[in-house]
Amino acid sequence: MNSVGVYITGMGIASSLGIGIPAHHDALKKNSSGIKPLSLFPASPGNNFPTGEIPGLGEAVDLPRTHTLAITAAREALAGRDIIPDAIIIGTTTGGMPRTEVLLKNGEKDSGPYRYHSTSSVAEYCADVFRCEGLVITVTTACSSGTAAIILAFELLRSGRARRVLAGGADALCRLTYYGFNSLQLIDPAGSRPLDRSRRGMTVAEGSAMLLLEAAESRPVGAIAEILGGGLSCDAYHPAAPHPQGDGALAAMKSAIGNAGISASDIEYINLHGTGTLDNDLAEARAVRALFGDAIPPLSSVKGATGHSLAAAGAIEAVISSIVIGEGLIPANTGCVEPDPELKLKPVLQPLHKKISTVLSNSFGFGGNNACLVLSKPGAARERPALQHSFRFEVLGSTCITGAGDMDTTLRNLQVGKSCRGALPLADISKKLPAREVRRLKRLPRIVLSMAMEARELAGAGITISSIFFGTGLGPLSETGDFLSKLFESNEQFVSPTDFVGSVHNAPAGQAAIWLKATGANITATGGDYSFEQALYAASLTAAYGEVLLLMGADEHHDTLSPLFDGSVRASREHSDGGGALCLRAAESPAGIGMAPLFFGNARVNSSAVDSLVQSLGGPERINASYAALFAGIPAGERSAGDKQLHEFLNISAFTGPVIDYRSFIGEFPSASAAAAAIAARLAREGAIPEALAGGTECSLGGKGILLLGLGSFITAIEITAGPL
Repeated sequence: MNSVGVYITGMGIASSLGIGIPAHHDALKKNSSGIKPLSLFPASPGNNFPTGEIPGLGEAVDLPRTHTLAITAAREALAGRDIIPDAIIIGTTTGGMPRTEVLLKNGEKDSGPYRYHSTSSVAEYCADVFRCEGLVITVTTACSSGTAAIILAFELLRSGRARRVLAGGADALCRLTYYGFNSLQLIDPAGSRPLDRSRRGMTVAEGSAMLLLEAAESRPVGAIAEILGGGLSCDAYHPAAPHPQGDGALAAMKSAIGNAGISASDIEYINLHGTGTLDNDLAEARAVRALFGDAIPPLSSVKGATGHSLAAAGAIEAVISSIVIGEGLIPANTGCVEPDPELKLKPVLQPLHKKISTVLSNSFGFGGNNACLVLSKPGAARERPALQHSFRFEVLGSTCITGAGDMDTTLRNLQVGKSCRGALPLADISKKLPAREVRRLKRLPRIVLSMAMEARELAGAGITISSIFFGTGLGPLSETGDFLSKLFESNEQFVSPTDFVGSVHNAPAGQAAIWLKATGANITATGGDYSFEQALYAASLTAAYGEVLLLMGADEHHDTLSPLFDGSVRASREHSDGGGALCLRAAESPAGIGMAPLFFGNARVNSSAVDSLVQSLGGPERINASYAALFAGIPAGERSAGDKQLHEFLNISAFTGPVIDYRSFIGEFPSASAAAAAIAARLAREGAIPEALAGGTECSLGGKGILLLGLGSFITAIEITAGPL
């Protein structure tokens, strides 16, 4: 059994109901609604519908609104504590988009104002402000992002790899989401009315919530609630619509309850996802009835009061669930006047005072990404389920796409020292994909699907992939660019719903899940140049022993957007894109080629990050005994700092094997490390580094492994081993 519990010891929140815990407690008690007309930007004629806009948010001049929301909630969560989090995990979908879309509309060509565009910049900014030296992960799984981030933090704490983690979600209103959801005809012009017979859709909103989570064997002083478990699943059904029977939602709820070590009968209140759309409410209702039968506990959705704040919603509702537990206040299902009889649910229609010990909170998003949490009143030490996941993996198959082509073509180029930089023609990327099925898909999803199918094939017959973990620095730029271009060209009158659905960062992983029928966890990490590494960490925190999963990283080049968003692209002479994919089996002692994440540090706040890296790897003697070659990833935009870090590492470790600067032959794109990892795994299987890469002399690995270092703002380490450790 696992003796460590995970407790919420600090909370911060901002939503359309107000800013801060007291404001939300008061609003929930009064059954208030924060839904009102939009004022942040002018709506085009015929498109003026209510939103969940946050009142009184003071914005910093140099920060996008999402960042301001995140830091506001984080400061409340950490207020009165002299604490530096060991890790920060934040879910977001908009990142700097509220500012980016204005800059693009105004034709801004200077890259400087776009420095906070990426979704990764939200968590990175918080990490810098709060001096977090450790793991930083950005989760982008659409509307389940905030809950998924909390689940990853929960598992990180249970594993003993951190003692305190700041986790949550943040999203601001922007034109992309405001007009995008409207294009799908998912907006209720009267405001969201979850579960109501007359409901017509959701209300787009903004918000943020952060939780300070601490690991302890018994209830720490100031504990507000305890997180007992979390569950992740994927519908693998449709890019935007839920499974009609709620199969994925049911799987996530069952997983959360099982992970918590309790039964469904122990749940005393359900915080529903409850967006107010016809299909989502119906699917969730069917899943709830399938799980609880005739013994359904009190339930409600708060989105009729707050609106749907996308990535922030699950974190906001985790805070509200904690208020339910601490105050015995069950919030009303605001907006619902006459419950839809087809749903066969009885939502709480007025605030209800009742002692509640255990809550189930649901979050479901585009791509069928589902995440559920079980929270409880913090009590005495209890028996908790043992950890079921592995931190190491066996590589069953690996492939990549570079400017040269697929893995075989890439390796042939490397054998003779020929560059693999560049961007492969779309026809070459798609040559093994059925043309009819991908005709509406643009560049990034085609890269991902091509690699996914190849990796599964290489893994061997009979392999069934359960889960997918995907890293992308900038996501589907073609869809994002086309959506915004059409929006601005039409004076904000017309947009493409297909481009909107495809623009979310987790869309490619969702497509891969549909093709592979992968109904397990589906996590997209968007950590800039370290996205692939973050996806690997996410896999190590959630994959069960023996589970087969797909780990991928990919980015596309976009002639207009890539140079604006990525300093390394601007510093490169040749435009490149691509990625890598590895089919992995979770195994503590891999029988063949092994893979594991070893280190993730924030070099921007820790001047001794390289020393910390060497210590974490076991010191110079172990480094030289374990690894025959080093793959170094230094983004061109951070070349000066990266070169210094590499030089320092080589001096401290006295490493004498070949050092391969892999971006020099793969090219500059955020997830280049995914391609490097796939190549390293193939070379480890072959047992040697080609002489063209090894400085003129072929390097036999001699049973040793390959160390992959990521350098720059963050320092990361992944090992590829040749056999059992």
